[in-house]
Amino acid sequence: MKKNGAEIVVECLKEQNVKYLFGYPGAATINIYDELYKNSQHITHILTSHEQGAAHAADGYARSSGEVGVCIATSGPGATNLVTGIATAYMDSVPMVAITGNVEVDKLGKDSFQEVDIQGITMPVTKHNYMVKDINELAKTIRQAFYIAKSGRPGPVLIDIPKNLTWETTDYEYQKPIEYKHPTLTEPISEEIIAMINEAERPMILAGGGVIRSKANQDLIKFAEKIDAQVACTLMGIGGMPYSHPKYTGNIGMHGSLVSNRAINETDLLIVIGGRFSDRVVGKESGFAAKAKVLQIDIDPAEINKNYIIDASITGDIKTTLEILVEEVKQQDHTEWRAYVDELRATVGHKTHSDTLNVPYLLKRIAEYTNENTIVATDVGQHQMWTAQHFPFEKPNRFLTSGGLGTMGYGLGAAIGAQLANPYDQVLMITGDGSFKMNFNEVLTATKNKLPIKIFVMNNRALGMVRQWQDLFYDQRFSATHFDEEMDYIGFAMSMGAAGFTIESVDEIDTVLQEVFESDKTVVVNCIVDQASNVYPMVPPGKSIYEAISE
Repeated sequence: MKKNGAEIVVECLKEQNVKYLFGYPGAATINIYDELYKNSQHITHILTSHEQGAAHAADGYARSSGEVGVCIATSGPGATNLVTGIATAYMDSVPMVAITGNVEVDKLGKDSFQEVDIQGITMPVTKHNYMVKDINELAKTIRQAFYIAKSGRPGPVLIDIPKNLTWETTDYEYQKPIEYKHPTLTEPISEEIIAMINEAERPMILAGGGVIRSKANQDLIKFAEKIDAQVACTLMGIGGMPYSHPKYTGNIGMHGSLVSNRAINETDLLIVIGGRFSDRVVGKESGFAAKAKVLQIDIDPAEINKNYIIDASITGDIKTTLEILVEEVKQQDHTEWRAYVDELRATVGHKTHSDTLNVPYLLKRIAEYTNENTIVATDVGQHQMWTAQHFPFEKPNRFLTSGGLGTMGYGLGAAIGAQLANPYDQVLMITGDGSFKMNFNEVLTATKNKLPIKIFVMNNRALGMVRQWQDLFYDQRFSATHFDEEMDYIGFAMSMGAAGFTIESVDEIDTVLQEVFESDKTVVVNCIVDQASNVYPMVPPGKSIYEAISE
């Protein structure tokens, strides 16, 4: 059957069972949008306020659903506005397909209106990217892009489509999507690795985002219980181990729990599963797990020994690996090790105080109005670290945050994508006043789509994390980090069609939260917190993570 390129794009999206497409139209994509109009009963297009919001929404959709998120933008500035969102997905291994339009093939390389080499620009921040110049390659390319995005270590794939392809025609036949199966291990697990695990007396697991991407959270629990190991999570691994599980020691690294940061200094075997030894996790390398042998498990061979030299490794799918290990290793009981870590929990575990309105206590109270299926998206900064420390995540894919790139303005788009992917689950956004203003135009996207997202702005009238560094390490020279404007958050929320509330004291928390969670509207809550509050624990520059300071 003959179809033009615009029709082929939409038919291929239907093949892949794409339900939502996030984007912003333009001249280079107008023919594709005409086909989307004709197929609106199959694919719902979500018009965001900005292309960056579309990329973050596709990211949040993907993280919270496990499916590929899809976004679309026109050529030139439309395409470049996607780049931050694509890079965010790339750093955190999120399956995404980004479609961009471009000028006609015969106009490429001539500085044509709204022409940009988006393939070249995104090459370092995509798993793969394409420019399709032959209409006969279009369907095959789209199908490959979806498979690449979700296979192996997931990541974003970009497809750049010159406008002339959208009206040119070729033969098209429907094809079922390529079925993705968990890969097997590249080689059998050695007897030496099994012995290393069996002989450990103080085993500790560091779970990264790969545990969640591989859908291996239940396997992680079984493995930890089998070898009686304590479990810490990286920022991207949060939710891989339930917050309430007795073996969970909290997040780790620069703002990790003192329990995790100190226990890792005493372990004799550290098993890193789906983590990349980020600088924010390791700190001073010579002081990281200095008493331990280190075993790394990862699907990506490029991650082995990349950031940290390890003693042994297993390359392969994490779920498959853990299933095998649970069968191969012996049941263990490390009473003294458990007692040591339990003592750490009792003495240096996270504490909250309720005498003033502070973010950790406010998060604790917000959590009382939620359940284990609640999804929380954050921006980046102090509020992000407090959320990682204090919000009780029990399941994977419930904590959506920009870990690798650290993208301020990520959270609201991600919350929109997550709410559409999970219409019956509660979705919150925790942000700071600095991050919120990066992309708060997307409140309009939430309200016009009637999404009941609850947005909590931790308003300290500052760029809190940078201010914290200036406070602790720059003799309180607060350069460009204090806000002197008076923004009317309630007025802003109402102007966008949302509800607005303010919390200024501990006494107001219950009254406001009851109204917030009873509302079926998008809600913005302005939480007035102390400007001078710092996130603790914190590892000072150049120090080992076990040297973290606390208040």
